[in-house]
Amino acid sequence: MNASVAEVEDLIQSVTWPEQKAPRIQSILRQISEARNGVLELEFLADLPVEEARAWLEKLPGVGPKTSAAVLNFSRLRKPALPVDCHHHRVAVRTGLIPKSVAVGPSHIVLQAQLPPEWDAQAVYDNHEVLMLHGQRCCYFNNPACHRCAIWDLCPEGQKRWQPKGEVHGDIHHAPL
Repeated sequence: MNASVAEVEDLIQSVTWPEQKAPRIQSILRQISEARNGVLELEFLADLPVEEARAWLEKLPGVGPKTSAAVLNFSRLRKPALPVDCHHHRVAVRTGLIPKSVAVGPSHIVLQAQLPPEWDAQAVYDNHEVLMLHGQRCCYFNNPACHRCAIWDLCPEGQKRWQPKGEVHGDIHHAPL
């Protein structure tokens, strides 16, 4: 919070747009400190339901659904909040979990509602990570690797994009290994 913007920018150099995020992070930290009477902590969010904790965080300028969910899920608060990044969103759309018309922001609510209510923070994190990594490593924005997709037979978009050669079982075409 009190470091120079350049120091913060250097520390977060590996993220996209560090020059924008560094001053935002510092501003948000100052706002949290002011809202909590000089104390820089978020432990009070642990006592709130996920929706209320997210709403509190999203009142901070620059904090949207992805960031609020990530703070709650990835921090020591360990709340079952589902962050949705562009990779996660792309896989959800292509597999038919959400319609194409649902933007990334609103998709948090729709995808969270699909998860079993008894899932803890780790199960929600695992769900996010699997979809995110699948989007990063196989279901690319351009030219998805449908030919090596582990869930191709469950993916309507993959079915349209790629018709593998191989055995036919019912209506499902299985790629040769």
